[in-house]
Amino acid sequence: MGAPVVLGIESSCDETGAGLVREGRLLGHAVASSMDEHARYGGVVPEIAARAHVHSFTPVVQRALEKAGLRASDIGAIAVTTGPGLSGALQVGLAGAKALAYGLDVPLYGVHHLAGHVAADTLEHGPLPDPCMVLIVSGGHTSLLLVRDLARDPIVHLGDTLDDAAGECFDKVARVFGLPYPGGPAIDRAARDGDPAAVTFPRPLTGPRDDPYAFSFSGLKTAAARWAERHAGATLPVADGSAALQEAVADVLTRKAVAACRAHGVDTLVVVGGVAANSRVRSLAEQRCAAAGITLRVPPLGLCTDNGAMIAAVGDLLVRAGAEPAPLNVSIDPSAPLEHAALHPSAPLEHAALHPSAPLEYAALHPSAPLEHAAVRPAARGVRA
Repeated sequence: MGAPVVLGIESSCDETGAGLVREGRLLGHAVASSMDEHARYGGVVPEIAARAHVHSFTPVVQRALEKAGLRASDIGAIAVTTGPGLSGALQVGLAGAKALAYGLDVPLYGVHHLAGHVAADTLEHGPLPDPCMVLIVSGGHTSLLLVRDLARDPIVHLGDTLDDAAGECFDKVARVFGLPYPGGPAIDRAARDGDPAAVTFPRPLTGPRDDPYAFSFSGLKTAAARWAERHAGATLPVADGSAALQEAVADVLTRKAVAACRAHGVDTLVVVGGVAANSRVRSLAEQRCAAAGITLRVPPLGLCTDNGAMIAAVGDLLVRAGAEPAPLNVSIDPSAPLEHAALHPSAPLEHAALHPSAPLEYAALHPSAPLEHAAVRPAARGVRA
């Protein structure tokens, strides 16, 4: 009998995603975003995101099944993001995934969100080379990783951001420039009409005494804000500022990633995460990898941002590697470091005593946050068996 169909659930931030993967092949996926509801606040509001997941969970799972031409009874395992991310948002996804796993009597796997981004590339380009260098760039994370067997081996961190992530820098500077949220795509669009050489922005942590693989974008963000302030009372050349900022970010990211490949004798660079959708990051990575004889792999745009397919891809790898499923008291870890692809934080079983009438799968839930309970019932009854 072949490998089972794995349903992946993603709810770590403002996208509710569901995807179905079997033996490395994406069968279908669907995403619902609450981004428009957060735009007027200039960033993600955790409570709004969590409530949006409650409303979107069942329709998104149903839509993914329809795209794959499957029914719920075809699902053989479920993978769900258990961290890092927004606590309430993660709880909704986990509660719904537990309900489905319990109702379908299939194993449940907790997955690290960032490992999902790494695995997203496998859905387009096949298995990851062993080893490979991975550059994760998103709104909350910027890391250089040495990856071997994603499902079995520990993930080696070569460098991480010391403060702001690359995507966070884009979001904050976009707001200063008067551009809409999310800032990354807005900066990218504005930069098309700008001159990247018009403004000289710093390249943080690229000096001879700096950590060669660490990142820092807080100073770059401040430099852009100060540049904008100097144009008070005059028209701000947003296109030039956006192009120069984007060039600085892309330069630092790709320079460090290619250097890491050379230093560690790795001939494949995988760039993943929401910022991997940035046009200049992609084009500069292509140029520098080609010059260095390094193979570049970047997922298609639809798999760069958060989605359930990438979580299903990790679940599929874990299932085929013979990994142990998560226990029934698996919980979430909103600030979990990336050490392994599987992430099974557990809540003490004494929590179950706080819910005298609750079955065991509720043990990981927190009685002071009733929101996650709402996600269980519609998820359990709304999907066709």
